[in-house]
Amino acid sequence: MNKIFSFTGAGKIVFGNGSFEQLAEQIGTLGGSKPLIVLDRNLSITGLKEKVSDYFKKAGMGIVIFDKVEGEPPLELADEGAKAAAAGKCDIVVGIGGGSTMDVAKAVAVLTSNKGKAKDYLGLNNVPGPGLPTIMVPTTAGTGSEVTFTSVFIRKDLNKKEGMNSPYLYPDIALLDPELTLSIPSHVTATTGVDALCHAIESYTSITASPMSEMVSLEAIELISSSLRTCVHNGTDLEARGQMLLGSLYAGLGLANAGVTAVHSLSYPLGGMYSVPHGLANTILLPAVMNFNLPGALEKFAIIAEVMGVPIEGLSLNEAAGMAVGAVEDLIDDCGIYETLEALGIAEEDFPKLAKAAMTVARPLANNPRKITEADAIEIYNDAY
Repeated sequence: MNKIFSFTGAGKIVFGNGSFEQLAEQIGTLGGSKPLIVLDRNLSITGLKEKVSDYFKKAGMGIVIFDKVEGEPPLELADEGAKAAAAGKCDIVVGIGGGSTMDVAKAVAVLTSNKGKAKDYLGLNNVPGPGLPTIMVPTTAGTGSEVTFTSVFIRKDLNKKEGMNSPYLYPDIALLDPELTLSIPSHVTATTGVDALCHAIESYTSITASPMSEMVSLEAIELISSSLRTCVHNGTDLEARGQMLLGSLYAGLGLANAGVTAVHSLSYPLGGMYSVPHGLANTILLPAVMNFNLPGALEKFAIIAEVMGVPIEGLSLNEAAGMAVGAVEDLIDDCGIYETLEALGIAEEDFPKLAKAAMTVARPLANNPRKITEADAIEIYNDAY
């Protein structure tokens, strides 16, 4: 309680069923009249692309659609999107989709207003100035990208993931409508949902956590752990979808303010080298990293177990903390996620290479409640094998 801390996020958050209908109005509040709409290329399958086009047609607003986003997007996609925004004389960027879509949209906005290429802005605080106004509309309950200052990309030339991190990437408005998540397939709901849980647990146990970030992170853990199973197995339950989306939002706020920990450092090489989807990589590694981190944050892990519904009365602190790992494993199993590193075809002899790459993802490792060496990273990969 004696530490100095700050708390930041999107400029404004709009949440609620049917709130997507406010999108044109919110664009107007930011002075926008010609938005670039960044979409996932697969959204046409769910009918959302058509819904977006019809919505703006009824609103009488001309738009430019950039719908080339794919999972684990390559860095070059941000440059391509910026060219589309400039060619269309767009004055605002709206990202509608999952984390990859919103990451691309945020990067496109700053690239359109600043000179240079996306590769020039990678790292921390390398964006020279503000970008176009932005509105982020998540269609999955996972990354929390609608309230964070990070965009993550694949560097195909280097076979690695890198992030663009700058306060200029914070969206001006995050607009969250649970109804948009109803059509998400169960397997995507599961992996993105555990990804959100990962953000919540990591930010809660981060050594840079503050009283405010701990509050939202812990609430996120409770919301996600109590609603994710229903969302996976009964995706039309709007109340559960709303609780899950709110949990993902809170987890994103926790992530933005306290950072993530070793799960992300170890998962990045899986995405960069082997194209393992981000949510799945985090899901596979989360229990193993939690188990490793237990001695560094016993009290917090005991609280995590309790808010996930595990009865801990009468248990020792060590026993209660260990129950958090079991609770997370049970949730993953109940959501039908059975993948392991072995099942993905990643050979044990690759672990030293993965561990070496993981150690270069330094910021999350610095937040980790227990110091991790390269040898420790290899053991964690073995635990997740």
